[in-house]
Amino acid sequence: MKKLKIIFGIGVLAIAGYFTIAADHIDAPAVAGGNSDITDFYAFQGENTDNIAFATNVRGLISPGSPSQNASFDENVMIEINIDTNSDNIEDMVIQAVPQDGQMFIYGPYMPESTGLDSRINMDADVTVVDITPYTESAITVTNPTNGVMAFAGLRDDPFFMDFAQYGEIIAGNATSFNDPGTDTFAGTNVMSIVVEVPKALIGGTGTINTWVETKRKQ
Repeated sequence: MKKLKIIFGIGVLAIAGYFTIAADHIDAPAVAGGNSDITDFYAFQGENTDNIAFATNVRGLISPGSPSQNASFDENVMIEINIDTNSDNIEDMVIQAVPQDGQMFIYGPYMPESTGLDSRINMDADVTVVDITPYTESAITVTNPTNGVMAFAGLRDDPFFMDFAQYGEIIAGNATSFNDPGTDTFAGTNVMSIVVEVPKALIGGTGTINTWVETKRKQ
């Protein structure tokens, strides 16, 4: 059985809960501006209520006019979505996304061989392959006929709203609340996005799940 060994690279964004949203744009010094910086992670019920959608964004604050090399996925970085189904804060299932030659290869969900920072890809696991959508073009999506997993990968407008200027004023003690309306600091900037929609039956467990995302660099 062929396996690709990958060691922990940089960012981790941890979330608990069934429906969730979080953001962390270039806050960690080790990944600031890097191609493995996790900006957002979303998990929510799909339009088909039998599915769960996971959306992960990396490489925040990309300008629409950036060179193509600055608006692409790093082929040496894997994005791993971890799913805990029994509330022990250890991943029971993983979804692993690896870009290569203009496509995103999405493995799983499946039970990982090992947990924690050292990950391996089971090359025999179900894989969903989707072309990476260029910015401004209609989204390219695929549905895996074997397991029903749906996927998208590509450059997209940053969906997260945050008024960082007002936040700074609040932290400095110069204001006590956000303005209504506020100013979207991320307006006009892009992220590299991966969206994977998975039938709940493939995840298992009952009730609430815990989920978090990591970026890991190839050894």
